[in-house]
Amino acid sequence: MSESTDLQFGLHAVLSVLESDPKRVRDIIILKDRKDQRIQKVIDAARQNAIKIRFQPRADFERLLKNIDIPDARHQGVIAQCTALEILDEGDLETLLHGLQEPALLVVLDGVTDPHNLGAVLRTADAAGAHAVIAPKDKSATLNATAIKVACGAAEKVPFIQVTNLARTLKYLQQSGVWIIGTAGEATQNLHQAKLTGAMALVMGAEGDGMRRLTRETCDELVFIPMKGSVSSLNVSVATGVCLFEVVRQRGLATTA
Repeated sequence: MSESTDLQFGLHAVLSVLESDPKRVRDIIILKDRKDQRIQKVIDAARQNAIKIRFQPRADFERLLKNIDIPDARHQGVIAQCTALEILDEGDLETLLHGLQEPALLVVLDGVTDPHNLGAVLRTADAAGAHAVIAPKDKSATLNATAIKVACGAAEKVPFIQVTNLARTLKYLQQSGVWIIGTAGEATQNLHQAKLTGAMALVMGAEGDGMRRLTRETCDELVFIPMKGSVSSLNVSVATGVCLFEVVRQRGLATTA
């Protein structure tokens, strides 16, 4: 694991890491003179884990926030300085697959660069019971403070795997018995018509551009999400949720049949 530092900010994000992985937290910085029930929960959790707490004036807060890549960071009066989350690679993917006791459910992001979307996908993946989220190392969002905050605790629970060559990774998954299903507006098969009960990787492309050509050509099957309104596409995190919970629905029916 990298020894670099992540800044996590906001009450929910800080409480999540204190509850799920307190050993990562180096110290907690709280806006001086803030006193309310929600901030007290952070203070209590930190003290229970013997984590140092520092109370600082707003000027020091703003100085810390300059290290975060968005100008409107909502710190809500609390920041946690943490050991950076571990980002996994191809070797970890192989280990994960070999250790599964149920059909694999993986989410693959091809060209998704917005950390807000990555965080939202991680949160949805956790809710749906997905085993990992996979993305290429280049030209893709990574686990920065924004993604971790949006994930609301899911970044600590769902493995995030960055791979050097996405097409090669998809072919490895195919050789491992994982069916690759891509989502594309030009697909001829409805999402609800596809069989989603076996081991599978769901590939989601970027908004606008969708999947890259080589990624699309590597997929075993392409599906589209049926829509009745005037919009032609959904936000990638919303589309991921629609697809994942169709998987959950079908697998639930299969186990009760």
